[in-house]
Amino acid sequence: MGLELAQVAVNWERRDGATYLRSGHALEAPPETLGSLLRSATERAPSRVFLAERAGDGLREVSYAEALRAAEGIGSMLAEGDAAPVLVLSGNSVDHALLMLGGFLSGTPIAPVSVAYSTLSQDFGKLRHIVQKLRPTRVFVDRRGPYERALSSEILSGLEVLTSDELRGAMAREASPALAAREAHVGASSVAKVLFTSGSTGIPKGVPNTHGMLSANQQMIAQLWPFLADEPPVLVDWLPWSHTFGGNHNFNLVLRHAGTLLIDEGKPRPDLLAATLRNLKAVAPSLYFNVPAGYAALVPQLERDEALSNAFFSKLRVLFYAAAALPEDLWRRLSTLAKQAGNAELFMTTAWGSTETSPLATSAHFSLERAGNIGVPAPGVELKLVPQGDKLEVRVKGPSVMSGYLEEPELTRAAFDEEGFYRIGDAVRLVDPEHPERGLLFDGRVAEDFKLGTGTWVSVGALRTGLLAATSPVLQDVVVAGHDGEFIGVLAWLNPGGCVALTEQELPMAELATHPAVQEHLQRSVERWNAEHPANSMRIARVLLLADPPNIDAGEITDKGYINQRATLDARREAVAQLLSPEPPPEVLSFG
Repeated sequence: MGLELAQVAVNWERRDGATYLRSGHALEAPPETLGSLLRSATERAPSRVFLAERAGDGLREVSYAEALRAAEGIGSMLAEGDAAPVLVLSGNSVDHALLMLGGFLSGTPIAPVSVAYSTLSQDFGKLRHIVQKLRPTRVFVDRRGPYERALSSEILSGLEVLTSDELRGAMAREASPALAAREAHVGASSVAKVLFTSGSTGIPKGVPNTHGMLSANQQMIAQLWPFLADEPPVLVDWLPWSHTFGGNHNFNLVLRHAGTLLIDEGKPRPDLLAATLRNLKAVAPSLYFNVPAGYAALVPQLERDEALSNAFFSKLRVLFYAAAALPEDLWRRLSTLAKQAGNAELFMTTAWGSTETSPLATSAHFSLERAGNIGVPAPGVELKLVPQGDKLEVRVKGPSVMSGYLEEPELTRAAFDEEGFYRIGDAVRLVDPEHPERGLLFDGRVAEDFKLGTGTWVSVGALRTGLLAATSPVLQDVVVAGHDGEFIGVLAWLNPGGCVALTEQELPMAELATHPAVQEHLQRSVERWNAEHPANSMRIARVLLLADPPNIDAGEITDKGYINQRATLDARREAVAQLLSPEPPPEVLSFG
């Protein structure tokens, strides 16, 4: 049975050299607060499982009625203190979710930050910057152990530490008059969360997400995907709540539609992927959300394990990717797997946006034949396409767009143009310039593209996705180099799961980088790519395989697996120098 989706409708005009696009669907009035979403979902489905997570060999499950009672108890505790944001260091968990819901009810902003900032970071530089901007009075960790080094640092001195033990004590409390008083004053302009995004600079920027922004975004999704009204979603999701994709789009989608969320403790990493596979065998999702790096890790497992693939696709209605461009090869392989599992009607789609847009700004709520089309403006959203060289820079306005960065007036001024459109920094192309309803194609980051010494522009986004598809399944991600030079070079990370078929064994990254089968595959694949793309703007002259993973302290990667092109090139200047050297070392693969 096909999905009920909104009709595609786009209004557009060209004015003063720019193209303006608006949804043909007016945004209906959303609920004013996220707390009201929790209360509404509880009224509709009090006994339905809302949240679940692994607990030993079983699952800890929390119904909507239980979640509301716990959130009221936590909210009562929060209401007794000040209204300063609560800094959250821990990752996704039921307790984290209940704290967030208690914050929604009590008007206490919750600020989840990347776990790596307090556990893997050596200097706590980003955590220090965040605390200085946020000025929290409380910090939550599920347990002290993994965070003891950060908690005992001077950065967090003086903050009240909340653990899961304290939260569970608060969960047993009755809703207090203090909570009722605070909740009565929570409105659309109240800050629900503060998320920190590094963007292309590597410096965390705080984005206050109001109740109105987040609720409006969920109203957009509800209007575009009306089938959700009759099909409460079931999600198995690992995407970190310190990022807007998992923490806003996915979590709030479940909340808005009284669905069920199994919090996946796995990640698309060799040491944690097994947990994800176990969860997908145990619970069949109806909607599945992931980033390209996640699909790159998952697809080889699905191809090798028919039982896993059949379980994964058995109830799947929507397969969704976002956060980066999906290589065409992964799209094709996922489509093939779905059909082999008997799911010929699977809706494969995407959307586009950022932390600053809550996040969804466009949606591909229509049938797609391949990756790349990011859809059309969501209800209430207006896009402005501005020519920048041979690119079209896209800018955004709407009720889900932030009003500014936290305590960053200069960055805020620079983030908006003279008409109030947010400068997101991405480029797009119209599928058909005379028929915008056919959608937009993502065309990379404006700041990532560069010129060769010949003056030829290199489109990094298109080159990246094309090369990943051409070398499938060996490469996980690439960074493109060659600014002002004579040729293009690529720094690349291998996909360990994808290399198993070539090496017939699981090996460390350093060994994979020098394995003959891997190098031969790359040699053939890149030579074939070059034969099909002989122009200097697309032809690959050098490849250097990186043995060490992306460094989060250097801003090379986010928790959700998005590679920062600019930060990586800056952090790996020595590797770039080797890659582009007139006499490269033996580990650099060269293509004549």
